[in-house]
Amino acid sequence: MPLDRRTFLRAGSIGALAGGALLTACSRPGQPAPATITAAAADIDLGAGIVVSTWAWDRQVPANEIRLSRGQTLNITLSNELPEPSTIHWHGLAIPNDMDGVPILTQQAVAPGETYRYQFVVPDAGTYWAHPHFGSQLDRGLYAPVIIEDPADGADYDDELTVVIDDWLDGTGTNPNAVFENLRRTGMKPMEPGGPGVSPTMPLGKDGGDVSYPYFLINGRVPTDPRAFDYPPGRRIRLRIINAGGDTAFRVGIPGVPLLVTHTDGFPVIPRQTDSVLLGMGERADAIITLADSSVPVVAAPYGKDGYAQLNLRVNNAPTAGAADVQRFVASLNNQVPLDTATLQPTDTDTLAPAPPSQTLDLRLGGPLAPYTWVINDAVYDPLAPGLPVSPGQRTRIRYINESMMFHPMHLHGHTFEVQGPDGPRARKDTVLVPPLATVVADFDTDNPGKWITHCHNEYHLEAGMATYLQYTA
Repeated sequence: MPLDRRTFLRAGSIGALAGGALLTACSRPGQPAPATITAAAADIDLGAGIVVSTWAWDRQVPANEIRLSRGQTLNITLSNELPEPSTIHWHGLAIPNDMDGVPILTQQAVAPGETYRYQFVVPDAGTYWAHPHFGSQLDRGLYAPVIIEDPADGADYDDELTVVIDDWLDGTGTNPNAVFENLRRTGMKPMEPGGPGVSPTMPLGKDGGDVSYPYFLINGRVPTDPRAFDYPPGRRIRLRIINAGGDTAFRVGIPGVPLLVTHTDGFPVIPRQTDSVLLGMGERADAIITLADSSVPVVAAPYGKDGYAQLNLRVNNAPTAGAADVQRFVASLNNQVPLDTATLQPTDTDTLAPAPPSQTLDLRLGGPLAPYTWVINDAVYDPLAPGLPVSPGQRTRIRYINESMMFHPMHLHGHTFEVQGPDGPRARKDTVLVPPLATVVADFDTDNPGKWITHCHNEYHLEAGMATYLQYTA
């Protein structure tokens, strides 16, 4: 039975106590993170007898959770044993530019057989994650949750559980490089007729992505052999949900258990209760749930795609819903109006000080150009070309103007922005869903000098050119 959150090893300990497959070996709160991450080829067991040859950090998927307290120093060396260069990007953390992990723009990629030390103070509490920023490596197994604790947390929940959702194809007869090269040769599948088809139940339109995946995972396991965690009835669990997918947004819900969403992309919001939440690639949400006396699954339904991912929360060792019941719940998820975290309201302490923007950057998202090119302002990403100039110490507005028929989760490095709605400020985020033929407005303060990429977090759109960067001027 789980102990009080202040006295046990969080998600990893729950798994050990449950006797189920272990997610990660968590650090104790306030303890240093692991000193080294090794990127190497590995055979990974996804459960149900499915073993894939992939690339992973420390031969685990996900890699060990990195857990620190706000204000501590992260000091981790990447040891690259892959056959190609690699980096680590610390997704969502506003850190020094030379620690951001973007090849050419902020550092030289780490060559095979070489090492690189990442060292910085973690500035903000919240749920973050780490992944490479080289080629299509993100769509393999190279990623880890990064949890930055706030000492004030814990009054409204008893335990924590990190939930990492992923779409998986590596080692199943293909790999991300081959998939991307095929897209470049043949293009994406034809768009459905009749326009993007945006509706309340289909807020991202009819097109769920460019890539088909044989498996969807939660914490590295397929739904036919999910991880299971044991809790007593009445336990309040803070779920830290991360979408680590390469090409898939997910609807997340629990049958009969409402989600009280309290954070998005690391930052607190005015809590809102919902039956399901929609997360684009790179987005995170924290939600508190209260367990009754029945076992329940956490279910992630891939937007616009067949299948699902599952994790079981066991109560009193009772059986969890069978596959047929879960599939019926998936069908109901796909017909719900999910919560878009960008519509949440920020807390008073996390709202930007009112100020008009000194500069507005219009980023027009376009594509695909034949056969498979995605652009911003009619250009593909070039880290050697001049960036979009911004001055330090000003309020800057980005307008992500989607001129395409597909959704794009747009991510800004080195900053968090405040989404602007028609009724005023909305959530603080670093990744936001931009539906087809829609515009999303995001304001941020230029308080972190450097060259900062902003890009679509669809791994294949990024590789096909959908990125640009902001360059601080003196």
